[in-house]
Amino acid sequence: MLPCTGESGVAARENGMSQANEIHPVDERLPLSKLIPFGLQHVLVMAASPITSAFLVSKALNLSSALTIQLISATFLVCGIGSLVQSFGPWKIGARLPFIMVPGGAPIVLFVTIAQQRDLPTAAGAVILTALFYFLVLPVFARCLKYFPRIVIGTMLLLVAVNLIKVYGSIIVGKPGTADFAAPANIGFAMATIGFTVVFARVLSGMAGQLSVLLGLLAGAVLAAAFGAMDFTGVASGPLVSVPSFFPFGQPVFDIVAAVPLLLFSIISMAEATGQTVAVAEVVGKAIDPRDAVTRTIRGDALMSLLGATLGTSLIITSGENIGIVRATGIRSRYVTAAAGVILVLVALFAPLGRLANAIPSAVVGGTAMIVFAIIGTMGVDMLRSVDLRRHSNLFILASGLTLGLLPIVVPGLYSKFPANAQILLGNGLAMGVITTIVMNILFHHIGSGPAEASAARPDALGNPVAGSTGGAGGSGAATVAAAASRAMPHS
Repeated sequence: MLPCTGESGVAARENGMSQANEIHPVDERLPLSKLIPFGLQHVLVMAASPITSAFLVSKALNLSSALTIQLISATFLVCGIGSLVQSFGPWKIGARLPFIMVPGGAPIVLFVTIAQQRDLPTAAGAVILTALFYFLVLPVFARCLKYFPRIVIGTMLLLVAVNLIKVYGSIIVGKPGTADFAAPANIGFAMATIGFTVVFARVLSGMAGQLSVLLGLLAGAVLAAAFGAMDFTGVASGPLVSVPSFFPFGQPVFDIVAAVPLLLFSIISMAEATGQTVAVAEVVGKAIDPRDAVTRTIRGDALMSLLGATLGTSLIITSGENIGIVRATGIRSRYVTAAAGVILVLVALFAPLGRLANAIPSAVVGGTAMIVFAIIGTMGVDMLRSVDLRRHSNLFILASGLTLGLLPIVVPGLYSKFPANAQILLGNGLAMGVITTIVMNILFHHIGSGPAEASAARPDALGNPVAGSTGGAGGSGAATVAAAASRAMPHS
């Protein structure tokens, strides 16, 4: 091709240079006037997770109030540092995507179980062993990313949403048998918070509309305070600064056998990190190489889990919670989650901020979480839309994954008569659903030729014919990560 000459050539070169220099929204540095409120929105949505995890450990193991406060501080600190690492991605650790890190729910339960069966030093040692195991198995796991097509990731997002809605729904209604169980006031606060969020999203525009989740939460908190449901008496009392200490349970004890449940969970965690990385990249419209981005995400999880173990926490993992926030607000900058990381560190070190966050009623936080997690589910549905479910194979892959994934979630105690070790895996709906979908995808698309299937064109929403997928991953996903994912994760 002949080179461009004259004015048209100069214009073409200038246009090419401007496109090359164009900053992707993920890398856009927003002003502080936007970074702080948008970062705070992420923090307030996820704040219940560190507090709840610390209280769960404390109540289950009868820890002192001083140690409980220290664990809350440590959890906020590690989540904040982890969010900074995932946002900036130094030394190929962290995905350089808008990620928030939180303590994993299932790892907390496993941590408590190990501590109850053995002791706290052994539980801390199990977390350290698991964090190191991440690094050890990651090169092998990276070679298996082709087994995570869109049908697997879409199923995972659906199950993540259902599971998180169940968890935070339980937080809203309370514990069965207690005086506050299913209290109309708590349910009312949750519903009002959801209503406020939807109304703000409908009537507000611009930056205010993008902050509808935060404004809904604050409006719910104000309503709760007006009805006397918020207790501020403990906010001003206590120390101003809270600095977590290393190895609060004593020197860790390393027991491979005791660590097996957490080691097994780490595989599920890596699968979940895969889905979340691809989902976040798709939401923000960032083309990625999954082999690189996913391994960077998992390295961040491993490093933060290792740091958290030295401070007394369980595994710290990337959060699916913030995906819904990014999708709802349309704010894609990773500097927003970096700002959230800074706020989390300040909350960890400035004790009154943590106590103020703890003063927000659980029902209000739960109401905010409901709508955010439901958005994650709609993302899963949207991803599954690109999968040709008219194919016999894809239909049964999705059906089997949803069956084994939803059963433990919607039927509590389903596996209560099974051995304790089996319950750890079978009772985790997300784990069972993801494993089943992966295995079924391999069975139908990677072993043998499988039954012959027609791959007929199907109409899109406008009635135009769209070629059916040649496999489980589905459509092309233009202008999203799907183009890059198709190279490393074949549409099987």
